[in-house]
Amino acid sequence: MIDDSTFWLVTLVLGAGTYLIRFSFLGLLGGRQLPEWLLVHLRYVGVAVLPALVTPMIIWPAAAGGQPDPLRMVAALAALVAGWRLGVLWAIGVGMGSLWGLQWAWGG
Repeated sequence: MIDDSTFWLVTLVLGAGTYLIRFSFLGLLGGRQLPEWLLVHLRYVGVAVLPALVTPMIIWPAAAGGQPDPLRMVAALAALVAGWRLGVLWAIGVGMGSLWGLQWAWGG
């Protein structure tokens, strides 16, 4: 554990940093038209960030002790195909359903 003063210092510094990052876009650029080249690049932020967040949970899941789990990989592949063909909501439903179904079928 850390002492109270260090905790509050870290909390305040992180809060100020988060505020400044958000203010840089909302406060300073909120009323301006962004250049077209920047808007084109910003379209790919979600596509780049989401796989970076999800991939470690599929390859090294904490629920499986950090070991690769074939059931999660198959469910992720099913979700990928469903998302590609049907859309995001279907990907979520198919991914969850296939993982639960596979875990039920294999007793995991």
